[in-house]
Amino acid sequence: MSIWVDTHSSLSRRTLSSALPPPRKMIKLGALQRTLVVNGEPWRLFSCMWLHAGVIHLVVNMLSLLFIGIRLEQEFGFFRLGPLYVLSGFGGSLASSLYANPAVPVSVAGTLVSVGASGALFGLLGAMLSELLTNWTIYANKCASLFTLIIVIVLNLALTFIPNVDGSAHIGGFVAGFLLGFILLMRPQFGYVSKKYIPPGYNSKYKKSKYKLYQYILLVSALGILLAGYALGLIMLFNGQTIGRFRRASQ
Repeated sequence: MSIWVDTHSSLSRRTLSSALPPPRKMIKLGALQRTLVVNGEPWRLFSCMWLHAGVIHLVVNMLSLLFIGIRLEQEFGFFRLGPLYVLSGFGGSLASSLYANPAVPVSVAGTLVSVGASGALFGLLGAMLSELLTNWTIYANKCASLFTLIIVIVLNLALTFIPNVDGSAHIGGFVAGFLLGFILLMRPQFGYVSKKYIPPGYNSKYKKSKYKLYQYILLVSALGILLAGYALGLIMLFNGQTIGRFRRASQ
């Protein structure tokens, strides 16, 4: 999960001091804070996903990565899963920076500190869903697999409602990962044979294309939506706009 801390609240600092690193130390190490991002430190959108607020936070996220990530990396390899993980984390950081919780005063919202890999982890969950959809024709027990995955996703999204958990990072990472799954996790359709394995004299009219038409449509659509979402989000962020509150963010 991703955790945010209010750096202005003395109560928050006293309550969390025994379990979490001081907010100022997290900021120094690269934690996400919207005010710092828009004032010349956009690298925090990436650095925050490698930081955690204590040992328990780290262990929880690494166990999640262990259960979710190993299967995907075994099936698709590091060079697909690595970019998916990082770009999902970026999507989560961007959503976290843009979301202004109506319950938080405007003067405080821009100074909240967020750390954690949850955006990236939820991106892997989103990618698992889109991978199942885009490779639908090669799966057996499709409906059972889809139902099981949806239950897992819903249970994980329930973490969004825990106090001090950065739910916007979860949702942003999930959406980014869902779109990235259509782009990076396509599988060849059943019956496809690479040219180098086709024997001489084989009638090419029986050769199947590598991917189905709907897979290409999903890829192009997801790529367009993802790039537009990143561009719009960055424009809004650096123009001081937020989601969740119909006014400009305090900077």
